[in-house]
Amino acid sequence: MLLGDLLKAIQPLQVVGDVDKEIREVNIDSRKIGEGHLFMAMRGTQTDGHAYIPGAIEKGAVAVLCEDIPTEVNPQVTYIQVEDSEDAVGKVAHAYYGYPTKQLELVGVTGTNGKTTIATLLYKVFRYFGYKVGLLSTVCNYIDDKAIPTDHTTPDPVTLNRLLGRMANEGCKYAFMEVSSHSIAQKRISGLHFAGGIFTNLTRDHLDYHKTVENYLKAKKKFFDDMPKSAFSLTNLDDKNGLVMLQNTKSKKFTYSLRSLADFKGKVLESHVEGMLLDINNHEVAVHFIGKFNASNLLAVFGASVLLGKNEEDVLVAMSTLYPVAGRLDTIHSSNGITGVVDYAHTPDALVNVLSSLQEMMNGKGHIITVVGAGGNRDKGKRPIMAKEAVKGSDRVIITSDNPRFEEPQDIINDMLAGLDAKDMEKTLSIADRKEAIRTACMLAQKGDVVLVAGKGHEDYQEIKGVKHHFDDREVLREIFKIDN
Repeated sequence: MLLGDLLKAIQPLQVVGDVDKEIREVNIDSRKIGEGHLFMAMRGTQTDGHAYIPGAIEKGAVAVLCEDIPTEVNPQVTYIQVEDSEDAVGKVAHAYYGYPTKQLELVGVTGTNGKTTIATLLYKVFRYFGYKVGLLSTVCNYIDDKAIPTDHTTPDPVTLNRLLGRMANEGCKYAFMEVSSHSIAQKRISGLHFAGGIFTNLTRDHLDYHKTVENYLKAKKKFFDDMPKSAFSLTNLDDKNGLVMLQNTKSKKFTYSLRSLADFKGKVLESHVEGMLLDINNHEVAVHFIGKFNASNLLAVFGASVLLGKNEEDVLVAMSTLYPVAGRLDTIHSSNGITGVVDYAHTPDALVNVLSSLQEMMNGKGHIITVVGAGGNRDKGKRPIMAKEAVKGSDRVIITSDNPRFEEPQDIINDMLAGLDAKDMEKTLSIADRKEAIRTACMLAQKGDVVLVAGKGHEDYQEIKGVKHHFDDREVLREIFKIDN
């Protein structure tokens, strides 16, 4: 693509050099620059891309997008100065990959909990209807049935637009993506055209980055503030911040709720080990999910599917075929009647939701033994709260290591234990080795009990001192239960 055509997507402050040159690739990582590339220098949270401009030119960059033009310029290179490189990068990447979201119906899901479940189930519903569909999620990215591994909830803008471009080129009609608060704040989704947005809920998370709950809320709200008139915004009325999200949006507003009147209204009629019977907009549907939070997630899936033009009855039939997403209330049964449950719950609210769902399902029969930790180098304030909620909702608790990253596991455990009083400690153990913690929980369990292993869900690694070691809670439980697959 010609550089001049790419620049139509933005409004540069100034351009120094020739715009009539072919651009072979766009990149924000100077290590990936090759001959004929456009290097886009972003001011990141860790490093400043401007420092890598000379290296990118040495590797063959023929153009540089930046906020500050270097004092010494190379006459063979075109320099594009922009006011905000974070905003410009997404727009230029979107243009380079052929404006893919003009060809796709893209729906974004944001909120603290439920993003992966809702985005993944929407992907499955629309594949059930026979469409080619794209998915961008924490667990995995998909271009129809082709899996593409993922490292972040929302990739960097170049990777994101490259994926969306492939989805459009391979004939996908719809794409569903998780939209993290980081990606909104860092403008990774800049330039994308959304057909709709869904808000799930907002509870304490990512305060290591956003610093305050108000900043975290503002990041989520900006997603809806920027939504175009042609799009829909679907919000959870059961969350106190649900209507806040819709305050300044230009899009069409819709609501879903389990508790009050809404455009998409649901109710749990029955709940048991195999799933729930729900009433959704006066239609009954049996689903393979448990817990009110999953009923809420399914309402969002139903609402978004209808807003994308699907018939209510057809959507309900599709929903009845769905199963939980990997690492979300994953159940593994032992031969001696113990149930292991693996869940990604890594916030106090998510832990409360999972524990209340298990209590509801067990109906006073059997005990809940919870294994839980907290991630290192993240929001420390939630650690004592996580421990307290685990104790409140469980019969026994084992505090253990999660992804300690660059912190000492015992220091994180101590932070969690600080939230417990003497009575709480009577039913709490702490075992830093996660595998031993899970093994101990299983040894304590008896027939009819549930062992909940919370915090890592689908993850198949444990991050220690910057190194990812293979570790999968589901594999560990299967090994302890002596299950072959």
